[in-house]
Amino acid sequence: MPVQLAVSSGVSRSEFLNGRRKGWALAWAASMVCSTVLAAPQLEASTSDPRAFGYQVGDMVSRTVTVDQPDGLTLDETSVPRPGARGNALELRSIERHGSGLSGGRRLEFRLAYQVFLSPPEPRTLEMPSFTLRFKGEPRAQELRIESWPVTVSPLVPVDVASRRGLGELQPDAAPLLLDTRPGRYRLIAYGCAALALLAWLAHVYIGLPWWGRAHRPFTMAWRTLRGLTPASPDAQWREGYQRLHAALNQSMGEVVFEQGVDRFVLARPRFAPLRADLAAFFERSRVEFFGAGGDAAADRAWLIDFCRRCRDAERGSA
Repeated sequence: MPVQLAVSSGVSRSEFLNGRRKGWALAWAASMVCSTVLAAPQLEASTSDPRAFGYQVGDMVSRTVTVDQPDGLTLDETSVPRPGARGNALELRSIERHGSGLSGGRRLEFRLAYQVFLSPPEPRTLEMPSFTLRFKGEPRAQELRIESWPVTVSPLVPVDVASRRGLGELQPDAAPLLLDTRPGRYRLIAYGCAALALLAWLAHVYIGLPWWGRAHRPFTMAWRTLRGLTPASPDAQWREGYQRLHAALNQSMGEVVFEQGVDRFVLARPRFAPLRADLAAFFERSRVEFFGAGGDAAADRAWLIDFCRRCRDAERGSA
């Protein structure tokens, strides 16, 4: 029958089959073009929104916006919301951004975190604000609008409270909890006593002991005895002065000093080196005072006072 139809219509079988093949080829090419067009990513956005109820002041609310961006378009960064605006009931605190590859484009993900700064007297619906993302590129600039999303905020406490004891209007402040401060005071007292003891010890070491040591130097003590004598003072007092000077020499040396030990004394106490001759003269005058006679007593006594003063100065290091 098909042959008869082809013959009757004036078309050969081979021409008929070639036409069918060309039709199939054109249909296949058209389907490939359509599938390629459909496979290319389009500029579109989707959102993952939080629940729209059950929030109170201080709560954080987040929503995620996913954008499929085809090649050839670039996001205008100035169109991305920025955190930091103050004074809003619902404030954008932070925005996190992630990107990943996509066949023929790129996928952008924005996570916007809002915080509730409103405590209404009754439930109130706020809006996560809408915004528009702008894209530059070919074949033309495009925009994507992200719609707003409702957020219902509830009051912390109900407006009307049952009028019974402990409820109702504002209640007086509770008395503060009293703490036992005695252990702390005792510790402070102990720390204060320890600090005072330490200060006293430091004062004794750095002030008292040096002052006491200076006041009780051997020749300083001998000078206190001799400076009050006068030429008219009794001989016993002058002999006591000689004895004080001998004791000062012995105490400075740490042993008994005789006339033949003057050089060793000066070697051990270099401060007295300028008084080497006076030390020898002192021993000579002392021998005359105790075991001899004669000489100018007034001159000897004046010399003794001056000698004691010079020994005191040498002891101080100021001679």
